[in-house]
Amino acid sequence: MMQGTQPPAAPSPADPGFKLPEESASPQDTLPKTTPDTAGRPVEVVPRTEGMPPATDTSTRDLAIGGVVFLILLVVYFFVRNAFVHHLVVRRVAPSSAGTAGWLLFIGLGFLSAAAVLAIVNASRYLTFGVTGPLVIVGVVALVAALFTGRR
Repeated sequence: MMQGTQPPAAPSPADPGFKLPEESASPQDTLPKTTPDTAGRPVEVVPRTEGMPPATDTSTRDLAIGGVVFLILLVVYFFVRNAFVHHLVVRRVAPSSAGTAGWLLFIGLGFLSAAAVLAIVNASRYLTFGVTGPLVIVGVVALVAALFTGRR
């Protein structure tokens, strides 16, 4: 033997070291012996929360009805815009400022009604901060801007 090297130490009888698990006779032995209660039920993709209906997809009929309602509201808001501009001109507001205030009123009402129509069509899908938040924020800012523009 070389000087300075020691023979490998034999494992102690108390420490068997690393052992592989024993192989079973068949792979079926690792499966549970009984089936769980939920094995026969259908699989839910979106779990239901208590008190909330599951999120559903919007039908094209609902979207068409919502679109028609939104267009009718835009036509009504156009007449409201014209009446508002006329009212401001009668109050001696400059016609350019009155026209700007009228369009801002139209835009504000349009965005707010878009948020409302989407929320009514399918609340579980569209009534989220990512969808209705920007619509409501732009609508409110436009209405406030219409009021301030109409005062000059």
